[in-house]
Amino acid sequence: MDEFFRAVSFDEGQRPQYEVLHDLFIADGKLIRNSGKSPEISTVDQFIGARRAMVEAGELTSFYEAELTNVTEIFGNVAHRFSTYEKRGMLNGVPLLGRGMISTQFLRTPASWKISSMAWDDERPGLVIPNRYLTDA
Repeated sequence: MDEFFRAVSFDEGQRPQYEVLHDLFIADGKLIRNSGKSPEISTVDQFIGARRAMVEAGELTSFYEAELTNVTEIFGNVAHRFSTYEKRGMLNGVPLLGRGMISTQFLRTPASWKISSMAWDDERPGLVIPNRYLTDA
């Protein structure tokens, strides 16, 4: 997870390391943003393409995302991690701030653990992160 957050985070004047995501996900991996009216489901290439376009257009000029706490469960060759995250950045000249939860599924491959899918939702009025997810268990 740390590698994922490093890959998508960048300071103003820098470039994100989105290409690292190819190494973290299985070939058919999915990233699912589910904080709107309907889920936005992306392949790794689609996710990178959309984010890279925003950076190159000068819309997304900085972004930082980090895991605050997590609960990880492993059974054999599968694992699930429920992460609380915070994010901040600058999008279209407007500060971007928030927190949320990410559900990430992992598969053990012969080479390493890989992400098979990641789905997240952002905290907002009426949807607050439960206290049990704000401190490490």
